[in-house]
Parts: sequence; structure tokens; C-alpha cells
Amino acid sequence: MKNIVIIDYGLGNLRSVYKGLEHAGASVSISSDPEKMLAADGVILPGVGAFMDAMKNIEDLKGAITEYVNSGKPMLGICLGEQILMDRSEEGRLTDGLGLVQGNVLRFPHSELKVPHMGWNSIQITQDHPLFEGIPDGSYVYFVHSYYVDTTQKNTLAACGYGRTFAAAVVNDAGNVMGTQFHPEKSGDIGLKMLRNFVRMC
Repeated sequence: MKNIVIIDYGLGNLRSVYKGLEHAGASVSISSDPEKMLAADGVILPGVGAFMDAMKNIEDLKGAITEYVNSGKPMLGICLGEQILMDRSEEGRLTDGLGLVQGNVLRFPHSELKVPHMGWNSIQITQDHPLFEGIPDGSYVYFVHSYYVDTTQKNTLAACGYGRTFAAAVVNDAGNVMGTQFHPEKSGDIGLKMLRNFVRMC
């Protein structure tokens, strides 16, 4: 059974992610211990809240995260966890992220559309990747966010349209660091399939 660690840095809906991974057949723990993270088969970076708070809270874990990523083992960021994978965010004031995936986090522009973008929306899968194995193009997943990721085509796994097209899922150049703007743990059978795919990658 694969050992998955959910990083606890004080921001995130940890229990629903925990239950989703358990359903996916993993042995799951929640920890802020760098040693446990480095020993894991896979790591989840959750997050709900403000980008600046997240980067402040995760400061002491940045070295361990970099070491883990350089090992080639898989990591998945969810919602705010995806956003802090990026280079920087304009939320609040310009704040540097972890820089694991190329790109920036931008606020949705003013329009007739409500912000935050909240609810079910379809995604367009833009490249083959084990995370999306068996996931039909056009699948509906659950979003809650006011900022979106702007990245390159090669770092985009799936796109979504809400006033503009944005990266609904991202990947680093090596293919082992992934992020989803949507919540797989709240996205029904499709989301559970993605979590199973992640566990299978570990």
C-alpha cells in the first residue's frame, strides 16, 4: 500500500483529501514533519486561503519540498496548493511562490461573471499524463477560486473556461509535480479516479 503524506501547514481542508485518498487505496497521514514527507511515496500539498499566508506558513518546509521534488517522486497541489507551486502571485501584493512550475497567479478580471468562480465546470485535457488516465475530455469538476494560473502550454495538463481560458491543471517539466485548481476530493467519481491515478503513480 502506497504511503501518501498530506502536508499540514495550517491551511487546507485536510480531512476531505484524507478520505479521498483512503478511498483511492492509499495509506494516508497528515504531517508537517520533513522526514515523514521525504520518506513518503507521494505528497499532497493542499490549501484553502490566501497565497501570502500559505508561503509564510510553508517557509520552514521549502527545503524539504525541493529535496522531495528533486527525488523524482510525485507531488500533487490542490487549489491554493496548486497556486503556490507557481513562480509568483499578484494576490494581496506580488509574492513569490515555490517556483516548481513556470507561471503566475492572476486575479480574474472584472466582468459580468461572479468571482469567486465557484461550482462545477468542464475541463479540456490538453496533454496525455498518468494523472488523467481514463478521464474523459470535457469531464466536470468542482472549483472554488478567485485567482487563476497563467502558465505555458507545455505546463498545462487541462484547461477551463470562465471568462477566459486558464490552466485547470498544471505539471512541471519533469512530469512529477502536478497541480489542480479544482478539488478532486469534491469532484465525485471523476475526482476519485484522479486520486487513484495519483496513488498509482507513487
